[in-house]
Amino acid sequence: MSNTFDDALHSLKLSEDGSYTAYSKEYDEHYHSTKDGALAESLKKHVIPAFSVIVSEEVNILDICYGLGFNTLATLLYVKENFPDKKINIYSPELDASLVKSLEYFTYPKEFESFREVITTLSSKGIYKSGNLYIEVYLGDAREYIKKFHNKFDIIYQDAFSPSSNPILWTQEYFEDIKKVMKSDAILTTYSIALKTRLALYNNGFILHLNEGEGFRVSTVAAFKELKEFKVVDMKHKISCNKDIEALRDRDL
Repeated sequence: MSNTFDDALHSLKLSEDGSYTAYSKEYDEHYHSTKDGALAESLKKHVIPAFSVIVSEEVNILDICYGLGFNTLATLLYVKENFPDKKINIYSPELDASLVKSLEYFTYPKEFESFREVITTLSSKGIYKSGNLYIEVYLGDAREYIKKFHNKFDIIYQDAFSPSSNPILWTQEYFEDIKKVMKSDAILTTYSIALKTRLALYNNGFILHLNEGEGFRVSTVAAFKELKEFKVVDMKHKISCNKDIEALRDRDL
């Protein structure tokens, strides 16, 4: 393998917060919003909202999908700066094995420089363990991977490619499986505000919330109870106004 990240399937792309993301030629999508910025998106749409709710001393996280590793690394950054004594366990499926192996050559933001050993170890071995930190990157099918867990996770980062490009990770049946791996007080974060995504979650008993703030576009937070930290989405009203919209289903793919 050449000592460069760019290859037949991926290319570097500078995002507006100064951090690099990548473009997937296979899925015809960027891994992050180039407008919100790769690092900003991970922190503001996933890590910060999740840790504003989850306060336990040991936190189990399911990062769907590992991709460039930003959600995992942004978690390490945020925890290091704010909760250095927390025990963090991150489990992350990723279908693209060649992508993971190439990440030691990816141009990460300077904020991740202290995690260089984590990046290279995960790239070569798929597991990193040190002190209060455990990270596992599973190379394979995310839907098969999550079936090995039950009532495990405090946080789900739902960050797969978009429903239009990768619908198998956004269906009602998929979120039914996700529900089984979550603790009763867990939280799910996602950049998607699509009504079909929200319906797939809502039909599985999730309460939907708006994640709003300065410097990023609105995203979604889901939980099994109302969260005082966020504004609840009135799904009954949205359904009444969009009676022909249905959740994505496995049978339709």
